[in-house]
Amino acid sequence: MKPSHPGVLAGIFVAVALLTWAVLQPLYVSIPTVPWTAIPTVLLLAVGEAYTGWMTRARIQRKPDARPVEPLAVARLVALAKASAYGGAVFAGVFAGFALYTADLLDQGTPRRDFFITGGSFVACVLLVCAALYLEHCCRVPKDPGADTSR
Repeated sequence: MKPSHPGVLAGIFVAVALLTWAVLQPLYVSIPTVPWTAIPTVLLLAVGEAYTGWMTRARIQRKPDARPVEPLAVARLVALAKASAYGGAVFAGVFAGFALYTADLLDQGTPRRDFFITGGSFVACVLLVCAALYLEHCCRVPKDPGADTSR
């Protein structure tokens, strides 16, 4: 499995943000307000993945008082990290598209509320992507110091 590339994630983010902004042009007045619950939910996911990465790294590096980690568990964590990185990029794009659209309507009450909620949700999604990339990095097999590198 290849590591996630931040450039691909950024491309997904930009494409989804522009698509969301374009779709909101005719539809914004007919959709309900954005719920605030995405912010704490995504932040909890980001904290959980960052902590899992920190603990997994200690277990892979066989730090004192750290139990060994099962290889299949690491593979599952990498799959979780990749899914979170791509999902976080998509949702960050959706929230950024909302924030871009509502930025022009800040003099009205509901769009102002949506702007701040989608801005906070965007920040939470960016933190989730960062935590997912960190978890993916922590799941890498360390280099063997005794291995022959002349090949």
